[in-house]
Amino acid sequence: MSHPSSPATRSAGVQALIRSDILGGRLRPGERLKFPQLSERYGVSTGAVREALLRLSALRLVTSEPHLGFQVRTISQEGLALVCDARAELESLALRRAVAEGGLGWQSRLIAAHHTFRHTPYDPESQDWLDAHTELHHVLLSGCANPLLREAAEALRDEAELYRRWARPAPGDTDLPDREELARAHQDLVTAAVEGDADGAEARLREMIALTARLQVRLD
Repeated sequence: MSHPSSPATRSAGVQALIRSDILGGRLRPGERLKFPQLSERYGVSTGAVREALLRLSALRLVTSEPHLGFQVRTISQEGLALVCDARAELESLALRRAVAEGGLGWQSRLIAAHHTFRHTPYDPESQDWLDAHTELHHVLLSGCANPLLREAAEALRDEAELYRRWARPAPGDTDLPDREELARAHQDLVTAAVEGDADGAEARLREMIALTARLQVRLD
């Protein structure tokens, strides 16, 4: 078992920090990730940084090329469409399994996560709001009994979050939901899941993913 000062624990900790900086936009798509700078930034050894980047590469948040090293993955409009399409299929499957397998404990955790999300001040650029939103969707899928399916679905969610951070409504697209409509959509999703309505929950989830697919990738 790892203890607080073990290499495995340090690597997991720096992985979480780099992931947060990528999804929060503090490390930009295409940015080179150099061991010395990251080691100094996070106060860990280059070995811990290397292990963290290898794990993030497996999760598709980081890429590596011979002689060039690691970088934050690049993004494109085509990539956004592919991620959203894959996410809709895989996450819907995990959600249906969660509704069928989650049980009362999962329902209680989901209600609690939604309560936290609903009472977190709305600001998509705020780390507090991002954390509450991520936790809600994590708990939503946590009822799925297949860990491989959960992990694959959550990896796609992370990749979609990277795109969402650097995407904006397309010019002329004025039909996107406002803050109140987004809040109701999440409420409807949670209500359907807790009440065992897999069809309704999947429909709400697919609607949310479709909204992300309509965004336009911009790095300015």
